[in-house]
Amino acid sequence: MSIPAARVEVLVWVLIYGGLLSAGLGIALERGGQGFGWGVAIGGATAALAGMVLIWIRSRMSDSAEP
Repeated sequence: MSIPAARVEVLVWVLIYGGLLSAGLGIALERGGQGFGWGVAIGGATAALAGMVLIWIRSRMSDSAEP
């Protein structure tokens, strides 16, 4: 099963930006006194980290359009 490079690129940015947004929201929730804030922050940071790993995976993929 091969995933097209364009789909990986979209997934990278969704994970990075969504993860950073979630991490910031989690930190804000924690400062507001909500007990689940750190869980949201850790989940967001994990998503951003997964996006960074996908950048590395995408750099190792070959483009099928190139000769």
